[in-house]
Amino acid sequence: MQLIRHLFRETLATAVAIAASVSASAELKVEQITQGPNQHFFGYIGHVQNIPWNGDDRYIVALRSTFQDHLPGKGEPADVLLIDTKNNYEIEVVDQSLGWNPQQGTMFYWNPDFPDTQFFFNDRDPETGKIFTALYDIAKRKRVKEFRSRSYPVGNSGVKQTGGAFAAINYARMARLRPVTGYKDAHDWTIGVNHPKDDGIFIVDSRTGKQSLLVSFEQMAAEIRKTEPHIDELELFINHTLWNRDGDRIFFFARAGWRSSRNKGKHPRINAPFVIKPDGTGLKRLKHFFGGHPEWDYGHRMIGAMDTRQVIYDVNRDLVVGQIGDSAIFPDPEGDIALSPQGDWFVNGHKDKNQKKNFYNFYRRSDGKLIRSQGFDIGKWISGDLRQDPSPAWNRSGTKILVPGLVGDTNPTRQLFIINLPENSLQSKR
Repeated sequence: MQLIRHLFRETLATAVAIAASVSASAELKVEQITQGPNQHFFGYIGHVQNIPWNGDDRYIVALRSTFQDHLPGKGEPADVLLIDTKNNYEIEVVDQSLGWNPQQGTMFYWNPDFPDTQFFFNDRDPETGKIFTALYDIAKRKRVKEFRSRSYPVGNSGVKQTGGAFAAINYARMARLRPVTGYKDAHDWTIGVNHPKDDGIFIVDSRTGKQSLLVSFEQMAAEIRKTEPHIDELELFINHTLWNRDGDRIFFFARAGWRSSRNKGKHPRINAPFVIKPDGTGLKRLKHFFGGHPEWDYGHRMIGAMDTRQVIYDVNRDLVVGQIGDSAIFPDPEGDIALSPQGDWFVNGHKDKNQKKNFYNFYRRSDGKLIRSQGFDIGKWISGDLRQDPSPAWNRSGTKILVPGLVGDTNPTRQLFIINLPENSLQSKR
């Protein structure tokens, strides 16, 4: 019934999208919650419902670094912070991570089993360079578990929203093939292998620690080869291992040709969307590519970008089944997007390269209400491995988002802001 209700609302919202009421950004309350001279950020790309707030909404988890001008190496940790929303956003350093980057942070995710007190983050061993995931408990103020593998050292790339498991990938391979999403100088057991049969996407049981290979690069290459035989000349890597809300599907992009020294422009890039069940069955390459940074809707439907539209894609039927708004509402459907936990409010964050700012468009799906935000400075960090993406992240009640922005004129720093929706907009008007 919940899915049917949302589909009905989607149809209604699409019908009135052009006539949607557009509210001025003055409606939105904006708070800057961190200060320089250090850089503060949460990260974003790679997991769905990546909520910075813990279960009772008191603490926000974040990273702090002394620099933003280069990708961190193995000897450059970032501080792991708790920001106390009930105490004037006071900051407490609780740990450090050697497994992070400016775009994704360290893949923070509050543990669905214990959302009030536990969160996951990635780290690396300072001696071996091997990546692993840590589970931190704020009640005990210590790590309560580390998920390490001697042979296949991988880190969290997306937590199962219903709890009990997370997807994991080889961030050292990522550092070679898509540096913006990898951990520089980490241990990589796959150097020189285009499609390893012992690497791909792993599943880690967060309760027992058991790690198993869900799907290998060798399997992905076999599917891609059917239409793009030049895959044999390219090294595959993974982006965006996204669990759906029900925990019975994982979406991912299998990619190749971004920075491989073996390509050098000889072959077109591979950008193949897949879905798979978490038991390893049902691997399917989707017929249509929907880009940007996709988000799961309810059931087996996703939200993404296609032909300048913000579309709804049914992965079971393998086709577009709906649309959110239009090009007047979303200037860049391929921007960073996020659906509120309740599924009503949808936010699209996009860059204006001329103004050097990120903007956010809040869209209420039930009736087409639209609120546009002010711009948040990104300075020179418009593109490349150090870019400042919009990366909106909702709180648990769907009333506000956490976003990044630059502050200062001479030596601007990355800081965190909260955008609050107006109270009179939180109840749907039908």
